[in-house]
Amino acid sequence: MSRSPSLPERPRLELDPDMTPDERLEALREHFKEIVQVNEQLTEQLDAARDRQHDLTDEVDQLERENETLKTSSLYIATAEELTDDGVVVKQHGNNQEVLTEVSPSIRDGLEAGDRVAINDSFGVKQILDPETDARAQAMQVDGSPDVSYSDIGGLEEQIREVREAVEEPLVNAEQFREVGIEPPSGVLLHGPPGTGKTMLAKAVANETDATFIKMAGSELVRKFIGEGARLVRDLFELAAEREPAIIFIDEIDAIAAKRTESKTSGDAEVQRTMMQLLSEMDGFDERGEIRIIAATNRFDMLDRAILRPGRFDRLIEVPNPDVEGRERILEIHTQEMNLDDDVDLGAFATETDGLSGAELASLATEAGMFAIRDGRTTVQQSDLHDALEKIEADDDASSVPVAFA
Repeated sequence: MSRSPSLPERPRLELDPDMTPDERLEALREHFKEIVQVNEQLTEQLDAARDRQHDLTDEVDQLERENETLKTSSLYIATAEELTDDGVVVKQHGNNQEVLTEVSPSIRDGLEAGDRVAINDSFGVKQILDPETDARAQAMQVDGSPDVSYSDIGGLEEQIREVREAVEEPLVNAEQFREVGIEPPSGVLLHGPPGTGKTMLAKAVANETDATFIKMAGSELVRKFIGEGARLVRDLFELAAEREPAIIFIDEIDAIAAKRTESKTSGDAEVQRTMMQLLSEMDGFDERGEIRIIAATNRFDMLDRAILRPGRFDRLIEVPNPDVEGRERILEIHTQEMNLDDDVDLGAFATETDGLSGAELASLATEAGMFAIRDGRTTVQQSDLHDALEKIEADDDASSVPVAFA
């Protein structure tokens, strides 16, 4: 406990009767200076005491609030199952005990079946809670539109047209679909080899429509505990409904939508439970407003037939490795900011890159620039492109060689 500061000594004035008027005046002046100095010290101590009083008052208020909180009974989370004339049927989380309880009119007016509520020890409804949403679902939302446009994608003109018809048009021109009298495709599945531009297609659609882009990998939905993956799927679709217009992009969907087997392990059962929740959410997708779903996979052959039926994925779009014209366009896109020598012929070089994906062509352009830097040049020559192609092909051959273990 801090101690109060000591008070300054009170100045005393002693005048000798034998003093001359000048000496008496000088003594009075010195005494006045001492009084002013003591007054300043007392003023400083008073200000410090007031500041300390203010701090202690705030601390007392906080302690009183904490004390009131500790004396208040704990509230429990429950769900309002049914609203009746006699009250509300609530189910307490944890023990699943159902109780018919009364609720105040002020709370009853805003209460609906399925709402999360806080109840006391007597099961009285004290307040309505906000809907519960998994924080991991919130983290999957991409802030802002992805910085990818259709002009950044080469060799996929037909795939771009089909994706725009199925995903973009219903979001930006919904009235035309209503006038024609058809429902837009409920989902689009992009399948093809790795690196062909499936993810870029989804990002470009999100960018062009200014829609909320929610991206998740199928492996992220495979959770450890029973029911956790299904709950995350449900929360993701609820998040999309709150943020519409929205696009849900599921990459590597084969992680949770592979063909079902007779395996009885708990892990396989949980994956199948998560897939069932995804199928259920997709079946109700047409009623969710301005929300579209895009999925991508490198293993189309592994997918379960249930997820491929019409009504879930109405369009199955193959995204293959680019042809020679597509490869030339991809090279143009990835070299447009590079300082190319006049002898560089991308059209002729594209004929030598048969079998390469768009991602490999992007890597090839970077490698060509690295070869130019290695030689101390600021321009990229045709020979750099050939050297980069040889390096990528050598890396591919090395990665395909089986490793022998001792």
